[in-house]
Amino acid sequence: MKRFLIACLGNMAPEYVNTRHNIGFMVGDTLADEGGVPFQSKRYGDIAIIKVKNCELILLKPSTFMNLSGQAVRYWMNQEKLPLENLLVVVDDLAIPFGHLRLRKRGSDAGHNGLKNIAAQLCTTDYARLRFGVGNGFPRGGQIDYVLGEFPTEERAELPALLKHAADAVKAYCLSGPDFAMNHYNN
Repeated sequence: MKRFLIACLGNMAPEYVNTRHNIGFMVGDTLADEGGVPFQSKRYGDIAIIKVKNCELILLKPSTFMNLSGQAVRYWMNQEKLPLENLLVVVDDLAIPFGHLRLRKRGSDAGHNGLKNIAAQLCTTDYARLRFGVGNGFPRGGQIDYVLGEFPTEERAELPALLKHAADAVKAYCLSGPDFAMNHYNN
């Protein structure tokens, strides 16, 4: 059975639950709900393990806060003895329109502190990431308030379908590979 670590980035504190920066956690929750498996508190984060056909997906919601996500990712990659190609990081992205997905096999951190810390901890940027667009409707200098803000009502209404689409992209990545997933889910 192929095994993958799906690192869903966000912040554990209650005040961040419904914020744009927690979209990774929301995708992880969607996958766990679909798999009928609850998250359990473990070292460096909450873990849920789901089976999707011939794959086991280890869903990780790091408890280290976004900017130190690499500690949790490195720990669980080592703990589960997974190769780098079996890591997929799910993260919010300001540069992508709301609800759009961009899957890449590798790349820069694009200023995202969670991705920056993962690259520092793994000593490489050669890991896959699924960026979930949260848009950039904020005034100059308002980036932090924007990503730590909640989705407005109209976007919140669209979230369930968009989260399901992102969860499907994660499954496609694991079952059919990155090229298939990129061709079918990038928009």
